[in-house]
Amino acid sequence: MGKRDDLIAKYADDLKNKCGMDADMDLLTKVTIGCGPAIYNADASTVAGSDPSELETVKNNFLIKKLGLSDGAELDSAIEKAIATYGQSERNKYRAVVYYMLTKRFGKEAVYG
Repeated sequence: MGKRDDLIAKYADDLKNKCGMDADMDLLTKVTIGCGPAIYNADASTVAGSDPSELETVKNNFLIKKLGLSDGAELDSAIEKAIATYGQSERNKYRAVVYYMLTKRFGKEAVYG
């Protein structure tokens, strides 16, 4: 297995054990690929759940630009819910896992069709 496959397996494990979700491996793989080289960078591969500017980046670059959603309070609340599901105390909230949860939350799997 390559490095990306190892990371996808780690993300699936986090979804199952930390978020209580069974991963759709096909979608998780596509979301991970969609994150690009960021998954290999220690800082960029995670989401700082307590950093307002980081959460704003997730909203603008992922939810609005990638998923095509309209800005609104629902986006902020969905991000907060994803962070809470992952666990506030969990230090490493992987970007691909957060993006996966948000994609499922808004039913936007077709974006990765």
